[in-house]
Amino acid sequence: MTWLHDSKTLCVALLASVSVGTVSAQSYPLEIEHALGTTVLSEKPERVATVAWANHEVPLALGVVPVGFAAANFGDENGNGLLPWVDARLEELGATTPALFDEGDGIDFEAVAESQPDVILAAYSGLSQADYTTLSQIAPVVAYPEGPWATDWRDMIRLNSTGMGMAEEGQALVEELEAQIADTSDNYPELAGKTAMFVTHLDPTNLGRISFYTDNDARVRFFHDLGLVSPEVVKQNSTPGKFAGEISSELIDELNDVDILVTYGGQPLIDQLNAHPLTSRLPVVENGAVVLLGNTPLGTAANPTPMSISWLLNDYADLLSEAARKSD
Repeated sequence: MTWLHDSKTLCVALLASVSVGTVSAQSYPLEIEHALGTTVLSEKPERVATVAWANHEVPLALGVVPVGFAAANFGDENGNGLLPWVDARLEELGATTPALFDEGDGIDFEAVAESQPDVILAAYSGLSQADYTTLSQIAPVVAYPEGPWATDWRDMIRLNSTGMGMAEEGQALVEELEAQIADTSDNYPELAGKTAMFVTHLDPTNLGRISFYTDNDARVRFFHDLGLVSPEVVKQNSTPGKFAGEISSELIDELNDVDILVTYGGQPLIDQLNAHPLTSRLPVVENGAVVLLGNTPLGTAANPTPMSISWLLNDYADLLSEAARKSD
């Protein structure tokens, strides 16, 4: 494995420490602490690669084209490995599509190495310790701050931009997106205080159990950004480190306080919900306050990322608003 980077070159005597949420002028050598260790950058990187979901959106949003990033494997309607907002941004930057890493079977270490990066961004990812160790032999890696797939879009931007030497620009992007969300929330006052539940999966042929995301998941946090709140069953299941919960249909009455239900699926699912003797009694089903997201860019963007937020914000708020009005 001649492509492995000599990790000894990362050792330096003086370190500048950066933590999530702290943005200041960056100096080098730079130390970034995260859940999988400590990453040291001796100088500002020029060649940026990213692995896992959406990390490439940070450099792209900041005007930097990565030398390689993961191909989209969900919501890619034209099959080119790019989600529409990424495709549009590359065109806007006048850039050709860089190397796309196929992560269907995990990180493609050889492909990442071939892109010859100076840094690998993975603040939002599920890297194992072994993944991190291997990637770190290619280039310094910026991993997640707490747990796998637990980084929200704000910290994804802050950590990845810090790893690029663009912490101030990253914080400005966070503030810009927060302003967009706040403006949208103001334009949809009917969402304020409504309870929303994001169901992970509903099988039309087997509605015996209902699975849902908790307050720890980015999709539900985005509800809160828009003024929505979680029903009691979601709150009760939102213990630290728990991203999903489940309830038996026999306890369906515990969902009576749900105003809006968001899930994936189509009309067959609605038909089954209305036909089922238990789910048909749910107020949210009776009111038709169900937002359906399919294998589409909108369904993908419901898990907010640095560039998808602006792309989906108004359309998503429209759908949620329509459901909210039905629950009145």
